[in-house]
Amino acid sequence: MATASGETEYIEGPLLADGLLERRNYQLSLAETAASDHTLVCLPTGLGKTAVSLLVTAERLAEHGGTSLLLAPTKPLVQQHAAFYREALSVDDDDIVVFTGAVRPDDRAALWESTRVVCATPQVIENDLVGNRISLSDVTHLTVDECHRATGNYAYNYIADRYHADAETPLVTGMSASPGGDKEEILTVCDNLGLCDVAVMTEDDADVAAHTHDTDVEWERIELPDTVIEIRDALNDVISERLHKLKGLGVTNSTDPSMSQSQLNAIRAKLQELINNDSSEGYKGMSAHAEIMKLRRAVELVETQSVESLRRYFERQREDAKSSGASKASQRFVSDPRVKEAMRRAEAFDDLHPKFRRARILLAQTLGIEDGERVIVFTESRDTAETLTAFLGEHFSTRRFVGQGDKEGSDGMTQTEQKDTLDAFRNGEFEVLVSTSVAEEGLDVPDVDLVLFYEPVPKGIRSIQRKGRTGRASDGRVVVLLAEDTRDEAFFWISRNEEKRMEKELRKLKDLEGEIESEIRTQVGIDEFDAPDGAGAAAGRNGSGDAGAAADPDETGPTGTDTETDARDQAGLADFAGTAPDATPDDRTPSNGAGPAPDGPDSGPDAPESAVAEPAAEGVEVVADQRELDAHIARDLSTREGIETRLETLEVGDYVLSDRVVVERKAVEDFLETLVGGDRSLFEQVGAAARHYARPVVIIEGERLYEARNVHPNAIRGAIASLAVDFGASVLRTTDADDTADLLEVIARREQETDDRSVSVHGEKGGKTLAEQQEYVVGAVAEVGPVTARALLAHFGSVEAVMGATEEELLAVDGVGEVTADRIRTVTASPYPEG
Repeated sequence: MATASGETEYIEGPLLADGLLERRNYQLSLAETAASDHTLVCLPTGLGKTAVSLLVTAERLAEHGGTSLLLAPTKPLVQQHAAFYREALSVDDDDIVVFTGAVRPDDRAALWESTRVVCATPQVIENDLVGNRISLSDVTHLTVDECHRATGNYAYNYIADRYHADAETPLVTGMSASPGGDKEEILTVCDNLGLCDVAVMTEDDADVAAHTHDTDVEWERIELPDTVIEIRDALNDVISERLHKLKGLGVTNSTDPSMSQSQLNAIRAKLQELINNDSSEGYKGMSAHAEIMKLRRAVELVETQSVESLRRYFERQREDAKSSGASKASQRFVSDPRVKEAMRRAEAFDDLHPKFRRARILLAQTLGIEDGERVIVFTESRDTAETLTAFLGEHFSTRRFVGQGDKEGSDGMTQTEQKDTLDAFRNGEFEVLVSTSVAEEGLDVPDVDLVLFYEPVPKGIRSIQRKGRTGRASDGRVVVLLAEDTRDEAFFWISRNEEKRMEKELRKLKDLEGEIESEIRTQVGIDEFDAPDGAGAAAGRNGSGDAGAAADPDETGPTGTDTETDARDQAGLADFAGTAPDATPDDRTPSNGAGPAPDGPDSGPDAPESAVAEPAAEGVEVVADQRELDAHIARDLSTREGIETRLETLEVGDYVLSDRVVVERKAVEDFLETLVGGDRSLFEQVGAAARHYARPVVIIEGERLYEARNVHPNAIRGAIASLAVDFGASVLRTTDADDTADLLEVIARREQETDDRSVSVHGEKGGKTLAEQQEYVVGAVAEVGPVTARALLAHFGSVEAVMGATEEELLAVDGVGEVTADRIRTVTASPYPEG
């Protein structure tokens, strides 16, 4: 396996490039374990976890062929892995491809059939699986990088479930430097990924120690200037006052503005109980709680970030308070005299936060006096990253590195910009990288001389990952800046204690490998591990990550054959499966009795006489809108027997279940938002559904429809009545996403199996009538919404007349007040700002 070259030995083997992978015994040992079973590989940051995975991949491809799939949580990390695989594997570069959202779905489907190694973000693979664009049957090795993310509803869990169920010869390797804070967290990751072995190397191992270097961690305390303290204290006074009001409601005994987040969460839970008991005080208290959260964010920014970050935050809050549908909490926040005074002081503050000066001194020492070459500065806030980059750029060659989203009012970076920035940093084109959390996980950032934490992070995993950017090739240094008597100190102790616990757990893992394997096998069932070729560690796990549920033939459930048979034998169920013997298709009406929608398409062929039809051989199809993926409903449906899901960007509806049934799904909060001035119109959406489908369905998902928002029950009832009577839509209620998925399956099976209907997607762009287009244009002005838009058009007669109306003329329209009239005039009459 190894060949000598000078004093360095290299690993050689099938599909491995010659003279590239340095022989490290700990990597070979970990790879040997990982090649024999589904394994969690734990190795400190910077010691080559990817090399371990690559060794396993090379062996699996050489022995079994097929495809290797590597998942990583961020696009830059995916690109990095692909570059390493192209360099280290002796296969054509074209056989190693990258799947991210930048690659068209159809192109991904074509590439999947012809490639040998796919490096991808999990969300892309999840989408392709839900959309039936790819199959995992031929994947012989699945690598899950930064696998500690495999909790909750993260895409890793769904992909692992599908992989164990679909692959002919599955093998999973999970990789992390920090898999969890305790044994239970690690067991959860193993269960969700179907891992049954744990292979751990720590810096205490002799072979590992030979490849590590010391990293000194220093904590520097920073004293805040008087002005910053005064701004903070003014904001804290407002928090205390709001807490005093909550104390009067009996939901807290403390008015301490520095109370913990867990205490605030407990207060929120008590307020929710009041709301559940129909107490109006609960709504008032919840609004005060929302304001407290805004105030605490402002305090955190001025204490631990910068006054400039606070100024930007205040500006966003002012804009939010002016927007349509702004909450009372937002409006109270910006109108409180003490908050206004804090805003004034922040605007007048022309000095720097003391952390800025200390950061500049530390960089000067590292890059100047000590002849260092590279420094990474980490910060939690994108605003601070922007300000730091500009400030440090006056003295050092500095660039920022942030994520792709547009958060906190700051533009993100594209994938190409991220890659170019990292390449330039590796090549020494600049000295200082100012980064948010996007560079924490696994990125092959070159060994740096200093990692500067602008603030401590309250999570041990993230702290370990940040520190891992230094000490890779030589001794490194980590400095953490702490503002005295602020949240920084609390975060520091939380992170430090969790880090110590995690390091202790990793060391204990070496002695617990057998115990963890035993516990996992007990949970899943020992016989599932006897499948050939490493298959089956989690082959029977269901979509929720629970062990041994779906594949057991003795289990019954919503999609099991036993349950289905029992359900169909229930008395009276057949009455709902078909139509009355003498009814024609056109006689059938929605469950609300509203009748077919006007101008809808023909309802199709007659239903068969039998009330319950045999399942169609090709199964039942559900077409889901791409934008619905966050709800995980399509993902759930894709795991069910006999259900085939397809993803499209639907112009009408969220789910298409047949040629005549389209479903518009609204969570309770979204449904209520459409009634209080949201920028989306439920009635426009359902109107489009009624024009293109004979049986439009509206699903309102969630509980507490009449209590979740301060909306009068009659307004909610009126909206539901309008959907049923005016648009001919069936309005159905579900408790949660699982309930919605169950309902969609029942409707789809009824339509396609019982009534023998096919799925047909209707609706095209540009399908709006002239009146609807006019309403859309006016409704978009200052976000006045469709109801006000119709009133304006009815009053003035045309879009042109609305745009030219004076404020006095606008006020004459029903439903238009001073705020709305002012917003319309501001938008229509203000000069377009250049630049």
